[in-house]
Amino acid sequence: MSAPWKDVVLENVPTGPVAARIYNGDGLKKAAPLVLYLHGGAFLDTDHATNRPVAASLAEAGAIVVAADYTSCNQNAFPQVLECAYGLLAYLSNKRNMLALGGAKKSLLFVAGEESGGNVAAGVALKARDQIPGSLDGQVLISPLLDPFMGSKSFLQAEESGMRERWTEGWNRYLGFLGGVCHPYAAPRYCSRLSGLAPALVLTAEDDPLRDESMEYGSRLKAAGVRVRQQVLPAGTGWPTLYGGQSKDRASWQQDVCCCFKSFVEDVQA
Repeated sequence: MSAPWKDVVLENVPTGPVAARIYNGDGLKKAAPLVLYLHGGAFLDTDHATNRPVAASLAEAGAIVVAADYTSCNQNAFPQVLECAYGLLAYLSNKRNMLALGGAKKSLLFVAGEESGGNVAAGVALKARDQIPGSLDGQVLISPLLDPFMGSKSFLQAEESGMRERWTEGWNRYLGFLGGVCHPYAAPRYCSRLSGLAPALVLTAEDDPLRDESMEYGSRLKAAGVRVRQQVLPAGTGWPTLYGGQSKDRASWQQDVCCCFKSFVEDVQA
């Protein structure tokens, strides 16, 4: 699955100019949803020029997807990386009429990310609720890496997918010191106030080491009164390859991500 894209530089972002790759799906309609996409990479990936199949999958659902370089200028360290991502969301919120087709001010605005990008997306959604309420229409959390203590039952599969050591190293880089765990924007799983957040789509799979923490967070959002659409895809789609993990199965998850996001947008619009 692929979608046409172009590389741009977003000027006037609060934290400074940011390079981005904008994906445009086929058959875009007027007022197409606008998505700020935050790539994964275990808090270690800082290469903004890499092809992003998750972003392309979201674009294939009929969205304009802005895959922004939110990490290379801050080396994936909290809080700088969160501030850059939040600044990008605020920028897109103000500029959505310029980026959307036909100058449509009513385009829905989403933040999305997989794995470590899913953690940052969840943190951005929290800060958007606190700082610019009503600006964000939805959050898309795809196997979000939410638990710095890596203690869930499904996490035992991390060794099999070759991700345990990488995630341990990534959390150490992102948090820098244990005090960061206490901040709700750094580790949303431990946030005590989840009410008032934008609707959420939470995606994972049966063979995903991040399954339990993803589903737990979705359940906590529901309990706080947030509209949540959760889905656990069956094993066999090569899901761990979505964030660079190993799998014996051929990667076939792209269409699932596309379909789930399309349905989620319809739910938000209803």
